[in-house]
Amino acid sequence: MSVNGAGPLLELDHLKVYFPIKSGVVLDRHIGDIRAVDDVSLTIKRGETLGLVGESGCGKSTVGRTIVRLYKPTEGRIVFDGKDISRLNEQELRPLRRRMQMVFQDPFASLNPRHSVGRIVGEPLRTHGLANRKESAGRVRELLSTVGLPQDAAGRYPHEFSGGQRQRIGLARALALNPDFIVADEPVSALDVSIQAQIINLFEQLQDEFQLTYLFIAHDLAVVRHISDRIAVMYLGSIVEVSPAAELYESPLHPYTISLLSAVPIPDPVVEKQREPILLAGDLPSPANPPAACRFHTRCPFVQPTRCREDVPPLRKLSSGHEVACHWAEDIQAGRIKPHERELVLVEQAVELGPGEEPPPV
Repeated sequence: MSVNGAGPLLELDHLKVYFPIKSGVVLDRHIGDIRAVDDVSLTIKRGETLGLVGESGCGKSTVGRTIVRLYKPTEGRIVFDGKDISRLNEQELRPLRRRMQMVFQDPFASLNPRHSVGRIVGEPLRTHGLANRKESAGRVRELLSTVGLPQDAAGRYPHEFSGGQRQRIGLARALALNPDFIVADEPVSALDVSIQAQIINLFEQLQDEFQLTYLFIAHDLAVVRHISDRIAVMYLGSIVEVSPAAELYESPLHPYTISLLSAVPIPDPVVEKQREPILLAGDLPSPANPPAACRFHTRCPFVQPTRCREDVPPLRKLSSGHEVACHWAEDIQAGRIKPHERELVLVEQAVELGPGEEPPPV
């Protein structure tokens, strides 16, 4: 992790990505929208790793795919290195593709099983006309060596490799054009824990070697903490907290972040026994019909009677530089607002009850 202090490489300005809901076969009526990303603003500095976390369905992968323009934004701006790329067509985007690459979540589905590894890794070079066949073969061997694979891997096929090796192939392909920015969409979630550490260390090594900037998307908070300079927490299409990595874990301010961290086990039985886990009520609301005002108020253990249900909390920067979208962040931090007793009682009962048993009414 190395940030060189220069201006931002990427800026998202009130980004929205909606997917239409349609009804009928003939009329094909537009009856609503899935608000996958709803008013997201972020900056990523050159040489920085920004971790983006949240539960499944919150829209974090959609953010990453929209940045590299696999999806078209509905509203807002994507500014890459000072240039607004949010409305560019495919021909105008082509030169920028060399500077932005993506590593996908599934290391097998993202590789063409009919192509050899050499053809997969060398494809970006041929597509952009940067190398002939001989030059491409030499560059492929160099890239495979860089990501820790034997050079003879070029003649083999994806099914002959393990999950970790396949992810290394995907990373080699992403590095082929010497990009400035890489979106890593949950690149280790499908891998064993021991392999995850190897891939994370490889990401860090390559960042130092090639001066890369990462958007690292994940749901594993431990992984994100290890690799990220800053972390953005996402809930139901919106950013609810942005903070330096260490500060977020030491002093989370948004109730959603506090709840996420309370669910992370600590490998110390004494400390773990003394913690009070927070159990979120209900299910994740539908992004087609998100709750009014604060989107988290339907599940929030710290919810207050009026303001949380009436006013939208803006993402505001505190004096420490910590950004949070909660009306009561300072009060929660100071301990003036506690989780509701019902939440704590439900947690205690859940620990004591057996599988499938329901707690009595509180």
